[in-house]
Amino acid sequence: MSASAIVPLGIDISKGSFDVALLRESTRVKRAKFDNTAAGFAQLSEWLKSQDSEQAHACLEATNTYGHALARYLYHQGHQVSIVNPARIKGYGKSQLSRTKNDAADAALIARFCRDLKPTLWHPAPDEVAKLQRLTRRLEALEQMMTQEKNRRELCNDDELKADIDAHIEFLEAQETALKKRLQQHIQAHDHLAEQQTLLESITGIGTQTALTVLGEIGSIEVFGSARQLAAFAGLTPQEFQSGSSINGKTRLCKIGNARLRKALYFPALVMIRYCPEIQAFRQRLLAAGKQKMQVVGAVMHKLIRIIYGVLSSGEKFDSAKLVPQNT
Repeated sequence: MSASAIVPLGIDISKGSFDVALLRESTRVKRAKFDNTAAGFAQLSEWLKSQDSEQAHACLEATNTYGHALARYLYHQGHQVSIVNPARIKGYGKSQLSRTKNDAADAALIARFCRDLKPTLWHPAPDEVAKLQRLTRRLEALEQMMTQEKNRRELCNDDELKADIDAHIEFLEAQETALKKRLQQHIQAHDHLAEQQTLLESITGIGTQTALTVLGEIGSIEVFGSARQLAAFAGLTPQEFQSGSSINGKTRLCKIGNARLRKALYFPALVMIRYCPEIQAFRQRLLAAGKQKMQVVGAVMHKLIRIIYGVLSSGEKFDSAKLVPQNT
């Protein structure tokens, strides 16, 4: 294999370390393990050079945030990078009748997946969008902690512990207020983010926090070639379950995608159903066709993600009149 060839590199990553498997020719596998630190990244680069692999197609699973720093490092080092839904790797493993389950074997499986299926290349979001995502996810975490503490307070019968919980809630609320201020300062410092926020808030049901969450999770709208691609990224494409004449299950959302983005769109979809006449008419058509209420909510969420793609890609504010079916 020539030094200029792009070789598949499977990466199985965890919080403290990561295993790699480099495919050479059809069957040879070179393995190594490194710390999930900046020093470990540099050691990986040196190891790749020692394997005459100046450029690799690195593939890793989209699990938590443990692999983000490594993915960005490899991208900026000139390597190709793919971040793949774990369900795809699992399905590929089943098709290969894989039986061994450990970090080294998983890295080799990911490398073979990369070689055979050539997954779509990943590109990191701009720094300002990456920071926006970190801030919105931190805000979500604070809100979850506050909800947990408030639930604990309701069940607490100890006055001393109640005072302790109240103090923690007060601290979390102060953190939330400060974080929301930082979010707005960050948006105001980047005109294109402020413009996109305004576009999203023109959509019925989408407020400031939802708009910022959507922007942080989507990244660059230019990455998506169509509304369908964005819907698939969010896991909002319909999934049929039908076989022959005897199996005819309900159509459901795929849900293989960004769960945070789906969660952010749930309540806006309910607001659209209540306050947008065009969506109300759409809902009535679906109910008349025999769809269940939750199926209708899913369909509205799917329509909402398409609307989001439309306003962000066109730069035009939401116009509900465009939702009316055109007579042909």
